[in-house]
Amino acid sequence: MSLYNIEAVAPRAKALGSSTLYEASGLPTAVDPAIRPIWRGAFIAAPAYPLECSPGDNLALHLALERAPKGSVLVVSTGNFIAGYWGEVLTVAAQAAGVVGLVIDGGVRDIQAMEKLGFPVFARGVSVKGTIKATAPSVGEPIPFNGAQVVAGDLLVADDDGIVIIPQAEVERTLVDGMARFTKETRMMDALREGRTTVELMGLKRQEVAQ
Repeated sequence: MSLYNIEAVAPRAKALGSSTLYEASGLPTAVDPAIRPIWRGAFIAAPAYPLECSPGDNLALHLALERAPKGSVLVVSTGNFIAGYWGEVLTVAAQAAGVVGLVIDGGVRDIQAMEKLGFPVFARGVSVKGTIKATAPSVGEPIPFNGAQVVAGDLLVADDDGIVIIPQAEVERTLVDGMARFTKETRMMDALREGRTTVELMGLKRQEVAQ
C-alpha cells in the first residue's frame, strides 16, 4: 500500500520542482545530472518502478510493461550502456499499459515520436543501435540508481533541472519542508526587489577589499 496519494502529491511536487525537493529532502535523492530530458519541458511525478537491463538487452523493459502498476514511471539501470533500449513501439505499449514515463541511464531512440506522443523520457543518450531480448536481471526489485536508491513506490520527480527519487516514508515531510523553503525564497526575492542584498539577507561575511 502506498504511503502517499499521487493525485494529491503530483501537483505539489510540480509546483516546487526537483531542485527545491532535493534541498528539502536532506537525503541522497539526486540522480546523475547527465541523465536529461529528451525533449524540453518533460515532467514526471509518479511512483517509481525499478528494473535492471543487461547491457544491450531490453527484455526487462518488456516484462516490466506487464508488471508495473498503472501510473508508474519505469526507472531503468543499464550499467550506463548507450543503445536504443526504448523507442516508439515501447512508448505506445507503455501508454496502453498506463505507464507514465521512463528514466533510463542508457539510450533511447525515436525521439520525435515520443515528443509527439507527449511521453516524458529522461535518458543518458540517444542511439540508433537496437538491442537483443535475452536476459532480465531484475524487474520490480530495489536497485541503486546513479546516486540514489530506488524501491518500487518511491516518488520520482523529474523536470528540466534534474531527477530526484524520494523514499515513500519521506514524501510528505519533504513536501512540507519544500513548501517552507519555497515561501522563504519568495520572501527573499521580494526583499531583493526592494533593494536589499543577498549578503545582508543571508548573513554572509563581507570581505574587505585591499586598497
